[in-house]
Amino acid sequence: MNWSATNKFARYYSAVRYIESLGNISGGYQKTNLKAHPRPQMFLERMRELLNLLGNPEKGFKYIHITGTAGKGSVSSAVHRELVKAGKRAGLFTSPFVVSTIEKIQTGKKYADPFVFAELTEKIKPMIDKMIESGKYGAPSYFEMIFALALLYFKMEKCEYVTLEVGLGGRYDATNVIRKPLVTAITNIDLDHTNILGSKRTDIALDKAGIIKKGSKFFTTESDRNILKIFKDECEKAGTKYHFISTNGLDYNIRNSLLATHICYDLGIINSPANMVLIPDLPARFEIVERKPFVIIDGAHNPGKMASVIFNLRRIKYRKLLLIIAISEDKDWRKVVSIIAPRADIICATRFSVPGRQPVSPDLLMREVRKCARDSARIYLCSDPVNAFKDARNKLYQDDALLVTGSFYLAGDIRALYYSEDVILRNRMAR
Repeated sequence: MNWSATNKFARYYSAVRYIESLGNISGGYQKTNLKAHPRPQMFLERMRELLNLLGNPEKGFKYIHITGTAGKGSVSSAVHRELVKAGKRAGLFTSPFVVSTIEKIQTGKKYADPFVFAELTEKIKPMIDKMIESGKYGAPSYFEMIFALALLYFKMEKCEYVTLEVGLGGRYDATNVIRKPLVTAITNIDLDHTNILGSKRTDIALDKAGIIKKGSKFFTTESDRNILKIFKDECEKAGTKYHFISTNGLDYNIRNSLLATHICYDLGIINSPANMVLIPDLPARFEIVERKPFVIIDGAHNPGKMASVIFNLRRIKYRKLLLIIAISEDKDWRKVVSIIAPRADIICATRFSVPGRQPVSPDLLMREVRKCARDSARIYLCSDPVNAFKDARNKLYQDDALLVTGSFYLAGDIRALYYSEDVILRNRMAR
């Protein structure tokens, strides 16, 4: 990231640096404290406190609220795109970003204006100071600040509809301060963020089901009967209409498309559920940035998402697969390695360069790769992700494929070589 004062976007970069630094203020609980916190509802109370100070910008929107272990960003983006196609003034809030923070906030077809982003940050700073000085729970987290900024931006842009992708879990996520969504949806449930949400799929399901609210309609493509019972029970408690979409035997992408299709039909923006809503091409979601040879970037960081990567790999033809992998240490990283490593001919264990985020140490990752990879695979370590990529790219033949995966942070390191942050900021688009 370029923090140069001479840069055209210096005020934007300064705003992002401020927001990213909020976690170092003592007394301010971050979401990673969830399991240990005696009153996890404080995360919602703190978010409401910030919004109250800002004049409650969350009020007045028609919300679509989406969570799930995998696919929630794709479904949210598909619903938003259809709202825009239907002529609606619509906003989209997603998590995570790949290269630039503005990717999290979108109105119409454009990411947030970086200059307005900087102005809104300045507007919020005095409220942060008030919360540090006299707020019950101290400073808001990075995510809470970004969400508040997004709501202010959507208000400025006069949005009618807002599609929200949950950041983490559901019940105590900052986005769950909204009162009356039109639609809530859960894509699926798998093991992810177990250190925060719990080690059982039913624990995770119960947390994510916390977005279900009275007066909304609920949709899911999850198929596990025990988990569906949790969803049904929550819908009955809330008086919410329950919609189960059967996807037996269908692949990951089609399941997400079906969920988006049923949501859009319910919203009245497509004429029939037979008119399939396609999932848009998104950065770092099996993104092919080069062909002949293939260079693919995918931020898959949990077993479900990596299974989708395997499915997509089967749809392309290549001679050898070169793999560059880095994974956050708080993920089910051994399971992720066991899924992808046997597919590769050459594997480089690396890390990502994002400060404050902890990857699995490359040496530990390499040892795990050796346990799972084919006997014929060549396995090595490179601590610099950019050098790892450049070296692997130089080794490719025309009929080979290079896959960069395991983390959105690693995906961001490499995608920036193709589409720099300044390019994204100038165009307010992914490329």
